[in-house]
Amino acid sequence: MIYPAIADLLSTVDNRYTLVMQIAKRARQVTAGSEARTDFKSNKSVTIAVNEIAEGKVTYERTTDGLK
Repeated sequence: MIYPAIADLLSTVDNRYTLVMQIAKRARQVTAGSEARTDFKSNKSVTIAVNEIAEGKVTYERTTDGLK
């Protein structure tokens, strides 16, 4: 079973595209050296980003230029 479940992640955003963009943006930040906001131990930035979003530690703001 995949954790966190896709259904749980989708409940935090308005659509799948937003979820993918949010994960990608946060993963790039983690790769660039931003400190992880979760206690989940992983070497992979995407895994860290997904867990941060599932825990509600990362949010987004929709702007006319994209996500902030």
